Parts: sequence; C-alpha cells; structure tokens
Amino acid sequence: MARFPFDIVGFDLDGTLVDTSPDLTAAVNHALAAAGRPLLTPARVTPMIGGGAKNMLRQSLEASGGCDDAEFRRLYRLLLDHYGDHLADGSAPYPGAVAALDALAARDVRLAVVTNKFEAFANRLLSALGLRERFGVVIGGDTMGKGFSKPHRAPIDAMIARLGGGSAAFVGDSVYDIGAARAAGIPSIAVSFGFLLGPVEGLGADGVIDEYGALIPELERVARGAR
Repeated sequence: MARFPFDIVGFDLDGTLVDTSPDLTAAVNHALAAAGRPLLTPARVTPMIGGGAKNMLRQSLEASGGCDDAEFRRLYRLLLDHYGDHLADGSAPYPGAVAALDALAARDVRLAVVTNKFEAFANRLLSALGLRERFGVVIGGDTMGKGFSKPHRAPIDAMIARLGGGSAAFVGDSVYDIGAARAAGIPSIAVSFGFLLGPVEGLGADGVIDEYGALIPELERVARGAR
C-alpha cells in the first residue's frame, strides 16, 4: 500500500461524524418550552448548529422574538442540563463514518475531533457511541479559551501539535470548519450531508464528499492537487 498523503485527519463532530440533530433539537425545545415559546422542528434547528450551544439557542429564541440577558442565561443552563442528560439518546454516526475511520487508521493516519461543542460533551458523546478510542485528541469549543474556537485557526494548530505534527487535512460541514482549516493552511473536505446553510459548494472547501465511502479517494485527489 502506497503511503497515504496525510499524517493527520481531523473531523468536526456535529453534522460531520455524527448526526446529533435529534438530541440537539430536543435540548433546544426543552429550553423553548420552559420559556413558553413555539417548538422548532429539526429542519429549523440544524442550520443553527455549528457555532456552539449559545449561538444555537440565541438563534432559536430570535425566531420568536428574542429575550433579555437574564432569561437567556436561565434558558441556556436548562438547555445544557437537558443536553448533558440526553446527548446520545438519538444521535448516531453517519453511514460509513466508522468504516472510514478504520480505513484511515489502517493507513497509520492519526485521527482527531475538533468541534465547537464543549470538550466534555464531545468526549461523553464519543464515548457513548464507542468512538472515543479512535481519536488521539478531542478539542472542544472551550479547549483553547474564549475567542479561540473555529473558525479561529488555534484549534487546528493544536490538533496538529498534539498529534505530533505532519501533513493534515480537516473534514467538516460548516463555514466554521472550512474557515478554520483555511486559516491554518491545511486542505479541507466538506460533507454534503451535514447541517448546511446552503449548497455545499458555497463553503469553498478543497473537496466535497456525498458519502463516507468517497473520503479516502477524495483526500488523495486533494493531496495531488495541492502539489
């Protein structure tokens, strides 16, 4: 087997590796119900996912008029508490994701998760799904400190450093993911099945996949184009 062109491949979590929309929607609706607001469908919530829980809740509240800071803090705590108790009730890896991780590991690729979800939640979710041991590092939205989550390059830089350096690529579904990879100077692959705000081509990634069976060939294609 020829040497794989990337030493490290990092993945976003929500909407990339795992379809977390059922549990995130339930958490949002738990907070909305406590505020006496209309509940939202998963189709309404999924475009709000990606920038962290605060951003998701703020957008969901703005759909029914917003709220003041004190009420937001109360509802945010309710959302987090509910999500922490139910974060793996309905979430599941996307089809082919686990096989793709195993195929990369068989090529001696070091794997990581870089997400804007809290690090503790990310680790708990991956553990509940039996995936945590596949990743050498998990970096959350709070790992690098305030202001240094994706699309900042700091989490990508930390991913590479913590895994010992080398050539890297990143896989995601949002402007946060592709922007962070671009800022860090590494190639990116966008998944067309994620929590998208518009056409996947609009993200400006170096490559696009429609299913995980295409990931390794697309990474190889992107690497050839970068040379």
